[in-house]
Amino acid sequence: MTEVAGSFPTIAFVGLGNMGRPMAANLLRAGHRLFVHSRTRAKAAPLVAAGAAWCDDPGAAARDADAVISIVGGPDDVAHLYRDAIFPAARAGALLVDMTTSSPRLAAALQAEAAARGLRMLDAPVTGGVGGAAAGSLAIMVGGEEPDFRAALPLLESLGKRIAWCGPAGSGQRLKLTNQTMVACTTLGLAEGLGLAAAGGLDIARLAPTLGEGTAGGFLFQAYAEKMIAGDYAATFSVAHFVKDLRLALAEADSLGLEPAALRAALGQFERLARERGDSLGIQAVAALYRK
Repeated sequence: MTEVAGSFPTIAFVGLGNMGRPMAANLLRAGHRLFVHSRTRAKAAPLVAAGAAWCDDPGAAARDADAVISIVGGPDDVAHLYRDAIFPAARAGALLVDMTTSSPRLAAALQAEAAARGLRMLDAPVTGGVGGAAAGSLAIMVGGEEPDFRAALPLLESLGKRIAWCGPAGSGQRLKLTNQTMVACTTLGLAEGLGLAAAGGLDIARLAPTLGEGTAGGFLFQAYAEKMIAGDYAATFSVAHFVKDLRLALAEADSLGLEPAALRAALGQFERLARERGDSLGIQAVAALYRK
């Protein structure tokens, strides 16, 4: 066990899904004492074997923690978790960090409620996928009071490499929804382009590297083009979670008086994919809609 860094020797971690489990493991490796809770206890088994303490409910996990970190399903889960469990249990002065992709307005409301209870709270959604969570190389987008961000930075550095304070509460969520909007539109364009090439009779498996070296190349091309061509639709990030994020992004854009035509079209196609092929596939499965 390494020496504990920062002012948060004891951490409660709630939500041990594909992202949360490796993130919690990184905190253990950094030397923090960890209390964990998840809806499915079996998900905590590797962490408990490595030294974490299981708690039967999130309030019990939060009660003696210097910081509480959560990454759960969506806004309803976040609201229920904090208002019903963590706020009543957390001790005064504790730092609460919600890393779920959620609603900017909910994040701002929860931060105000936390402050009224003598608690500090940040919204800190992430991007970088399961690989980034395991490697501790996530990008983390943080909203909240800047002094709270500065205090949390050593803790967040165990989880990510590029960590940005974005502004007041809700700002981290807004940047994450910006990210998801860009990912959706780019991924849809990639699927449509590859579908166009294949339908036109091109040997796209052979020719795709040429595209990858041009202006169409980039991270998403490298991540998804080969999988789309091969029909490999196994999920590292599921359609179900992506549709949730895109609906949040669309609601935010609508509330700001924007006309997000590309986002609306992309959401429509991912919703269609969920209906026709199921929502447990990876988001690269949108390419199936463009296959003859």
